[in-house]
Amino acid sequence: MATLTQRPRLQIVARPSSWIVWGVVIFFFVNLLGIVASVLVNSFGTQWFDTWLPSGFTTQWYGEAWRQYALFDVIIVTLEVSALVVGFSLLIGAPAAYTLARRDFPGKRLLYLVFLLPILMPPITYGIPLATVLYKYGLAGHLSGVVLANLVPSVPFVILTMTPFLEQVDPRLEDAARMCGASTRAVFFRILAPLLVPGLLAASILVLVRTVGMFELTFLTAGPDSQTLVVKLYNTMSSAGIRAQQSIDAMAVVYTSMMLVLVVVALRFINPTQLVARVKEDTDS
Repeated sequence: MATLTQRPRLQIVARPSSWIVWGVVIFFFVNLLGIVASVLVNSFGTQWFDTWLPSGFTTQWYGEAWRQYALFDVIIVTLEVSALVVGFSLLIGAPAAYTLARRDFPGKRLLYLVFLLPILMPPITYGIPLATVLYKYGLAGHLSGVVLANLVPSVPFVILTMTPFLEQVDPRLEDAARMCGASTRAVFFRILAPLLVPGLLAASILVLVRTVGMFELTFLTAGPDSQTLVVKLYNTMSSAGIRAQQSIDAMAVVYTSMMLVLVVVALRFINPTQLVARVKEDTDS
């Protein structure tokens, strides 16, 4: 009788270093969730001193934050800045991405690296000299200065996102359309535009998320009437005066909820691993 060979059983033996790494990761996320949960609970609490939970719950702090900090106007400014940055970034970045995807010229890789520098560098490193120039010409302190400052990292994001989409479009489609008598405008609107809708949408969402969450550049160039939600939140926390902590936490919850919605929407259209791989490929070459 033929004997059946038994496969060796897999034994999972965790090394001590693995347990340490996983322990640190779990500890980090537990603390992060605890901080977020405490802010969320406190935004609904009436009083909270030495107990596990507040003595009561209410939604009045959201109404107070809405009135006291003029959140409606701040959200409108945030949406205006984001929409303008997205629009101008697409107008500048899409043609630049088309040139990089279709043309070969000396220094192309170097130019690509220059476009990537605002992404690879911390915003504060170029934000201070940029804000100095904008204040010198009277642009900072207004909505225009905030938009111009946010365009510096947003245009490279559009270029980085749009170039792979353009490289996937066969150039022979454009050549065939031109041979059939199509003008440049017709080639763009009837051939390229329908094929680039996913790329344009991905770039727009990516720039939108970054602009809403951008603190350094907006803080350095914003004025009293051009503060976005994240800058308003920081100024409220750091300014002098006595304020109810619950109302500040309510504003923080509003900002966090907005960012979570944008991130969830962005992840449905953008694969972060492909984006990181693209940056690594361009910087290595």
